Amino acid sequence: MTPVSWREMWRVFGKIGLMSFGGPAAQIAVMHRELVEERPWLDEESFLRGLSFCMLLPGPEAMQLCTYTGWRLRGFSGGLLAGLLFVLPGAFVIATLVWLYTAFGTLPSVQAAFLGIKAAVVVIVVQALWKLSHKALKARQDYWLAGFGFMALFAFGLPFPLVILGAGILGLLRPPSRASPGQVVKPMATAPDFRAHHTLRTVAIWGGLWLLPLILLSLVGADFLASIGWFFAKLAVVTFGGAYAVLAYMSQAVVQQYQWISAGEMIDALGLAETTPGPLILVTQFVAMLAGLKQGGFALFLAAGATALWATFMPCFLWIFAAAPYVERLAALPRLAAALKAITATVTGVILNLMVWFALHVLFQEVTHLQTGPLAMPWPNLHSLAPAALLLTLLAPLVAYGLRGRLFWLLAIMALAGLFVQPLLSAL
Repeated sequence: MTPVSWREMWRVFGKIGLMSFGGPAAQIAVMHRELVEERPWLDEESFLRGLSFCMLLPGPEAMQLCTYTGWRLRGFSGGLLAGLLFVLPGAFVIATLVWLYTAFGTLPSVQAAFLGIKAAVVVIVVQALWKLSHKALKARQDYWLAGFGFMALFAFGLPFPLVILGAGILGLLRPPSRASPGQVVKPMATAPDFRAHHTLRTVAIWGGLWLLPLILLSLVGADFLASIGWFFAKLAVVTFGGAYAVLAYMSQAVVQQYQWISAGEMIDALGLAETTPGPLILVTQFVAMLAGLKQGGFALFLAAGATALWATFMPCFLWIFAAAPYVERLAALPRLAAALKAITATVTGVILNLMVWFALHVLFQEVTHLQTGPLAMPWPNLHSLAPAALLLTLLAPLVAYGLRGRLFWLLAIMALAGLFVQPLLSAL
């Protein structure tokens, strides 16, 4: 397999980073479109295996999937480039928004434009979920597993690791099916190294890069930066199932325990982080920068943001570079392949859950939790339906159909529509 050129890597993964709005479901949809549908870089099986693998890891699964796909295409350097291009555009936008937020507060025009983008994201996710489900759900049991993943998370609020573990066990117990004739998995551009000392060296290098700066901050007495770093490093280890899994704990800790920001500022941070490209866990950067400005001005603003980014995202490279070489080898073992296929089917239900959660928060201004017996599901206040969001969400499929897959123009036109629709409805 001829390696993808670096110029193409920069162009495509840069595009993915700039267009990765709307949380993990939308980001996975964009990657699938760019890497599987638009160009023959990855086959469907490899993409789905990588997605299932990343769902097993702590941290932002979309960023890790981007890193994994870059690693498959160009090895270590490709993974590093893909991961950085996924995070850095959003990090730059977050830094700008924090600065504007402290100067002007929330910006209605920015929020109106991003409402249009959110409406477009709902359509993008629906399209991708439809295509992914046709590839991942091939037998009746696969549909049951997808339904299990959706209901376990959406209706019962079960812990994400427990859901994935249950799917894996069910897959192990299910008799493995024979591979379909003629099925070909694209080879990697560079052969992975399976030697134990190579894996240990990878863990030592990336573990050291992650933790040594935080230890140094503690030793030199930079207490505020050290507390920022260690708190978000801990979050990076326990965040299974994406940012949504720990947002409640994080919000409570930064507001009540550490008192870095107020409850109102935390709500604004979550809202602005959801409207920017990149993983939602970039909210850690927003919180750190806002706290840094309060503590000591512009220098601490930059240092706190850099510390939060380092603590949050450096372990993603550690997990991928240490474990990714073994994914294809494990997938070749019949029982483990069956477990991975079961997890892949369940992940389809997980993405459906994320899509419904996102759509509810786009369309309704108030979403509470319905708690009845074992049920624990998000429930919108029907009276809080946002007319502008509904109109934009109905408009987005028509625009998407007319543009025939031009993703950039879809996002741009829907942002402009948001600027016009929201003020117009407010004036009526």
